[in-house]
Amino acid sequence: MNEPTRRLQDEIDETMAAITPEPLLALIDALVADLETSDATPGLPVGASAPGFTLPAADGSAVTLADRLAEGPVVLSFYRGAWCPVCNIEMRTLQEGLGDITSRGASLVAVSPQAPDDSLSFAERMELGFTVLSDLDQAVAEAYRVRFRLTDELIDQYTEWGLLLPEQNADGSWHLPVPATYVIDNDGTIRARHVEPDYRRRMDPDVILAALDAI
Repeated sequence: MNEPTRRLQDEIDETMAAITPEPLLALIDALVADLETSDATPGLPVGASAPGFTLPAADGSAVTLADRLAEGPVVLSFYRGAWCPVCNIEMRTLQEGLGDITSRGASLVAVSPQAPDDSLSFAERMELGFTVLSDLDQAVAEAYRVRFRLTDELIDQYTEWGLLLPEQNADGSWHLPVPATYVIDNDGTIRARHVEPDYRRRMDPDVILAALDAI
């Protein structure tokens, strides 16, 4: 899985360099700087107990964290939505490495603020073999301390481009989760984490595997 890991950040960097206009880049950098210096989205620390949840899956079923943990460790990934190109790259890379995760007795669960219908379309388009859940009111993102609201400047820019997050998010808000990945042990303890205010940086798959190997 080391090879997909190297490709992941390279592909993200190349994609963002190609599609990000200068005005948006400046706004993103300002948002990242603000998030990095605030206590709004620190994320739960390693060693903390992972908050339990039950969320609707893309196929309409209800998925409970406790049930998954009863079967083995869980890799929990918060992503922004199907509209986010970086999230698309990350989810595709995780799919490539899904066998490495499941061979270690773990399951992979991805959570976004989008409604189940949108999550289903996303999972089908990306041909994802792992569970995709909808955090309908973003209460789970809040519990894991990764939820934030876009700045007014970014809202204006997104609106100008027709990217209306209230139409993308099930709760109709301009809130998003900071991209975050947690590796959770069977007993519900967080053993590793990656909480990144800069949404262009994601947890390397080899780090996920190393954390699972250490459990």
